[in-house]
Parts: sequence; C-alpha cells; structure tokens
Amino acid sequence: MKAFGLLESWPVENVAVAVISPKGSTSRHGDTSRAFALASVTKLFTAVAVHLAVEEGSVALGDAAGVLREGDTPRGATISDLLAHSGGFSPAGDVLDDPGRRRIYSNGGYELLDKAVAAGSGLSFAEYLSEGVFGPLGMSSSSLDGSAAHAGVSSVDDLVNFITRLPELLASSTIEAMTSPHRPELEGVLPGYGRQNPNLWGLGPEIRGTKSPHWTGSGNSSSTWGHFGQAGTFVWVDPGTSTSLITLTDRPFGDWAVPLWPQFSDAVLEEIA
Repeated sequence: MKAFGLLESWPVENVAVAVISPKGSTSRHGDTSRAFALASVTKLFTAVAVHLAVEEGSVALGDAAGVLREGDTPRGATISDLLAHSGGFSPAGDVLDDPGRRRIYSNGGYELLDKAVAAGSGLSFAEYLSEGVFGPLGMSSSSLDGSAAHAGVSSVDDLVNFITRLPELLASSTIEAMTSPHRPELEGVLPGYGRQNPNLWGLGPEIRGTKSPHWTGSGNSSSTWGHFGQAGTFVWVDPGTSTSLITLTDRPFGDWAVPLWPQFSDAVLEEIA
C-alpha cells in the first residue's frame, strides 16, 4: 500500500502493520511475525476471554465485580461495568464512586476480571486465555505474563487471526454486545486525549463515537472499535468501512503518535475507498 510510505518517517526503530480490506485481503508491512509488548491492547484479549467464559457459563455479565483488595467495600459494580470502565474504580482499582456515574479508565478493574474468570473456570487467567483464545485462533506468538490489563505480547500476524477468526470463537450476538456502547451516556477522560462527552465504551473495546481528539482517523466511522496501548500500539476495526488496521511499534505512546496515528489511519482509509 502507498500509505505504508508514511511509516518511513515515524520516529520508531521497529513498526509492523496489517490492513484488512473490505474484501478480506490483508496487506502487511514490516516484520509481522515479531512479538511486541501490547500494553493496554491486551484488554481486547481479556475482554474476549471474559465473553468466552460467559458463553461457557463460568461467569455472567451481571455478576458482582468483587473487590481487588482485602477491606474494600463492594459498590454494586458488575462484570459488564468492569469491561466498560464504569464500575467506579480508580485506575489502580480503588473505589472512587458508585457504578455508572462516570467512565474511569481502570487497570485495576481489569485485574478483577482476571480474578472472576479464574474463580469461575478453575484455571489461572493466563491459562484460560491461552487455552480458550490463543490456541483456537492460532495465535502462537501471543502470551500473557502478568496483568490482564496490560501485560500481553503478540504479533501482527496473530492479531490478524484475532480479528478475522473471532467469529469462530464467539457467537455473533456476543460480538455485537461486546462492540456496542455500555452506559452510552457516560463522560470521562480518555487517557492521552482528555475529557470526552460522551466517552463511549463497549464491553471491552473502546468505541470511536464522536470523540475529538482521538487516536483513530477523521475518516473512521463512529462505530469503530478497538484499543491503543502505551507501548505504542493500536488496533481498530471499522464496521462502517469494513476495514481493520493493526499497528505495533517499539516506542511508547507520546506526543509523536498524536498526529501520526490519525494521519496514517486516514491514508489507509483513503486508499481502501
């Protein structure tokens, strides 16, 4: 793709990319077999594992979220709220507010999801993710060694499998629920991009909506879902254009990425159109 030429000026040592077109073909750039640290893109894996556990009956979306630390007081948050960052937990997992009042991005909330799935399935969360998601989807370069919020590792090739083969793993109704807004009226801070009103989130993925500024392109539809990570990584799936973009780098997210990521996304969408 001509859009890949933009990557030559990026201030990164390594970048690997895949574009999945509306016709289902995949264009790749860089070492797409290389495993990169994902940071918060890990949350997409965690969300899919949670939804798989729901389908298998190990947990339910309406289950109480529990507490991260001994002595914390439950506030009525559910697994759905944890997935959508609407449980009232701080980034670290402390109780800040009642559920459903605002969108507070919480790594600690995702670590509660780890505990819920492990308790319901009888496996460690890493084992459940490996056996339930990575294995069936042919993701041989992917792993989780640490927090379910940010400790994932994967390659572009594996992420292509993750996106294209997800319907083999989850029912279409589950995928629709996962990628639809939960508590769509909530506002909150999108890390790195400031307060957004509304700050749409699905049951796992972030949803583009009308957010501005944003890490996707101006040409992305409002239904675009995905995630970006502080490791310098992002994945988006745009149902409106039937296009997906996977971009992994080895430079942490920062000011360099704010203009370059949307520019690249728009160039890809313009070339696909």
